[in-house]
Amino acid sequence: MNYISTRGQSAPVSAAMAIKQGIAPDGGLYMPESIPTLSEDTLKELCSLSYSERAAKIMSMFLTDYTYDELLSDCKEAYGDNFDGYAAPVVSVGENARVLELWHGPTCAFKDMALQIMPRLLSRALVKTGEERTALILVATSGDTGKAALEGYRDVERTKISVYYPVNGVSRAQKLQMTTQEGSNVNVCAINGNFDDAQSGVKKIFGDSDFAAELDAKGYFLSSANSINWGRLVPQTVYYISAWCDLCNKGDIAFGEKIDVCVPTGNFGNILAAYITKLMGLPVGRFICASNSNNVLTDFFKTGTYDRNRDFHVTISPSMDILISSNLERLIFLAAGAEKTKEYMASLAKDGKYTLDADDYAKIAAEFEGYFTSEDECRAEIKSVFDRHSYLVDTHTAVALSAAERYMNDTSAKCKIVVASTASPYKFASSVAGALGLEVCDDDAKVFETLSKYTSTKIPSQLSDVLTKEIRFKTVIDPEDMKASVIDFIS
Repeated sequence: MNYISTRGQSAPVSAAMAIKQGIAPDGGLYMPESIPTLSEDTLKELCSLSYSERAAKIMSMFLTDYTYDELLSDCKEAYGDNFDGYAAPVVSVGENARVLELWHGPTCAFKDMALQIMPRLLSRALVKTGEERTALILVATSGDTGKAALEGYRDVERTKISVYYPVNGVSRAQKLQMTTQEGSNVNVCAINGNFDDAQSGVKKIFGDSDFAAELDAKGYFLSSANSINWGRLVPQTVYYISAWCDLCNKGDIAFGEKIDVCVPTGNFGNILAAYITKLMGLPVGRFICASNSNNVLTDFFKTGTYDRNRDFHVTISPSMDILISSNLERLIFLAAGAEKTKEYMASLAKDGKYTLDADDYAKIAAEFEGYFTSEDECRAEIKSVFDRHSYLVDTHTAVALSAAERYMNDTSAKCKIVVASTASPYKFASSVAGALGLEVCDDDAKVFETLSKYTSTKIPSQLSDVLTKEIRFKTVIDPEDMKASVIDFIS
């Protein structure tokens, strides 16, 4: 299966080449030329498999230049002892909400589900494409991607990784996880600005042909671990299919029964992966896109206009503090095709906004709902869910659960709704503890202990361990200095 650009100006490439390059030469994002189909027999087979076997089976449908045995070997390593038990368990919370816990990996965030397998896919891609240079991976992060990518690529041969995060836009736990990162091939820089500044800086570097030539002369080529890379997106389809299989196996839904899906959304990759599973044939009804106060996506789904020209809010769900949702381009491509996608993206670059044609908007509105959750509503949801169900959620999952409840009330929907839980509550312990009315201080260890004692939940060792590690990375730069920081890193 070949991969094509969402903007239609680049030649098709293999899966391995798409993963190696990350972004298409014309600035578009790679998409498969066709979406594979999940037959009834395939779904029944997937229900009988382990998570690693499901992952290998599903990814082999997209990554046709990788062998099944290669993928199975990599998946067993990616989703093995580095996860705390089952990789993606589904928990019942109330009558119809089913929380898909995606944070049992080494960094306590859903990004582990893709970034534990992606370095293995890239390593094989280097061999498959005959690449002799070193992959220089640049990552903009709103908190979770950075640590997960650093951990996934730590000391991986023929790779170097540099991560950029907004200096005041991540939680204390997220910052500590990144700045204490071990590994000989890693680098971390804080950016004076927000996530969109970091993301725009990375995109500018990728679009600089002169800089690419300079790196080539030094024996490097650029690649990405952000969700603009198809190697990040395809593993994310697995856990939605797996959740449906697990619900069938439990007897919670009948085989063939539809579910709805609700995802806390910033860069749009996670919910796009869910949508792709419906295109494959998974029985899914509606997709509920849950935003925080940075509700650019909510407005888009209500009006068909995407407008990032608005105030930026720093919230207690910082991984969603995003106004430029890169993966939305893939959804636009699926609805409108490459030519119109290119026009919409040009308008976004020039004016900071675009409005879909009526037909394009109708296709998307038929599948997606947009809701947003305010800061007060988020705090209230954390407390309400714990008080009613003795279940502790982080600030991003709370945004999604609040949206899911309002969607079910608005539509009287009766089917099960799978809510993606994207991070351990301990990654945002101060905000979670504050929402529960507990005493909060600047000592993370004390906050962890207070939260654990009150809720009878276990503190993840992956988070408590970083409190005593040496801080390795203290650099803070302006966005315009990112290119210079890359040269300093590889010199």
